[in-house]
Amino acid sequence: MRLAAVLLSLTVFAMPASAQEEAQDAARDRAAVTNATDAAIKAAGAWLAVLDAGKYGESWSEGAAALRAAVTQAKWEEGLRAVRAPVGAAGARTLTRSQYTRALPGAPAGEYVVLQYSTDFAGKPGAVETVVPMREADGTWRVSGYYIK
Repeated sequence: MRLAAVLLSLTVFAMPASAQEEAQDAARDRAAVTNATDAAIKAAGAWLAVLDAGKYGESWSEGAAALRAAVTQAKWEEGLRAVRAPVGAAGARTLTRSQYTRALPGAPAGEYVVLQYSTDFAGKPGAVETVVPMREADGTWRVSGYYIK
């Protein structure tokens, strides 16, 4: 009987430690996602400034390796001119959504943050820009995708 009471006591004390460890792991995971998202937002902001300045070739050079592998610099510049010219200069831009993910359709496994901005372009107020930074092998965040809707 005494052995059963001791085993029961040990089980009761072990359970909170396990739950506490799980809570700490979850908190670390949330903090890591928050830090990754913050870094991705910062990288996207710097990259968007280059794009807004009309430096399309530089935006390609500063993009993720996956972006550079998917499209040539000439095609990237041509595509951006075709998309950005009709909407005009970017004005106010507000981040409306961010989502951290480890998988995107058609993309290699990795870490991504899908960012959506409401952007007032001169010729298209309230457009939705989607910017997708990814974490590179060296730990830096670089943009791997860009879309205007």
